[in-house]
Amino acid sequence: MISQTRRACLSLLLILGASLGLLFAAEKITPFLFIKDVLASPHQPATIEAKLISKGLLTSNPLGGEPLDLVVDGKVVATAMTGGDGRAFFTYIPKTQGLVLIQVRVGNSPRVASTDAHATLAVWEKRQPILMIELSSLIEEPTPSPVPPMGITFEPERRPMTEAADELDKLTRFYYRVIYVVALSAGGDGARASAEARDWLNRHKFPTGYVMTLPSAPQALGEKIDEFHAAGWKTIKIGIGRSKAFAEAFLQRRLEAVIVPEPTKGDVPRKAKVAKDWKEVRKRL
Repeated sequence: MISQTRRACLSLLLILGASLGLLFAAEKITPFLFIKDVLASPHQPATIEAKLISKGLLTSNPLGGEPLDLVVDGKVVATAMTGGDGRAFFTYIPKTQGLVLIQVRVGNSPRVASTDAHATLAVWEKRQPILMIELSSLIEEPTPSPVPPMGITFEPERRPMTEAADELDKLTRFYYRVIYVVALSAGGDGARASAEARDWLNRHKFPTGYVMTLPSAPQALGEKIDEFHAAGWKTIKIGIGRSKAFAEAFLQRRLEAVIVPEPTKGDVPRKAKVAKDWKEVRKRL
């Protein structure tokens, strides 16, 4: 009788153990997946960067050794594995010009839950004129309040400047292509900042373009302009921004710069054009 009881208890423990094992095996890490926008020319290889990290309340860790798929027009066109920093890189050769919606998704992973993310592959001819837009020039400055704000106002919550989306749409509908420049804060993550800026632009109906993140160092924009020109993107000749440093990066290279909205006296570099609002920007180009 005792032996039968022991056998029954042992069987029950084995069943419970197997059930708990299946339960824990079924629990997967819920990740964040980010993709950076890409600028490319038709029939030229484009490098697409994605980043996979774990979701955490206070910290997020990179997820290495995970399979990712690159999807274009509903088809998997490339696969890659994340490295120790959570990043993965794909190579893709676009055939025609235009704005291509690209998707990256988690492949068949035993430990990471399925998720995906989207970005823009801007496939442009190098002869097409391009505007570089400082993202802050599109965002309305908050009205000073006598009551200190509770917590932090994040950039994605900011409202766009009046008529900025409509005016930029008119500029890009038939002529200009647009690069949005996002300055990273110290220690900021480019992939995450790119995704947040893209979401903000989409929600406020700005024309789709190439979202580019740069360090906030004063020389970063100028070095990037030089890099573009050296790679053959010589039609990048005009910058529209809010800050003096943004305008100076263009003026120092004998390129055009428009500052919007009109800054305080003394903050306008010599030879920079000024628009009091976005309604006036087209008149300054």
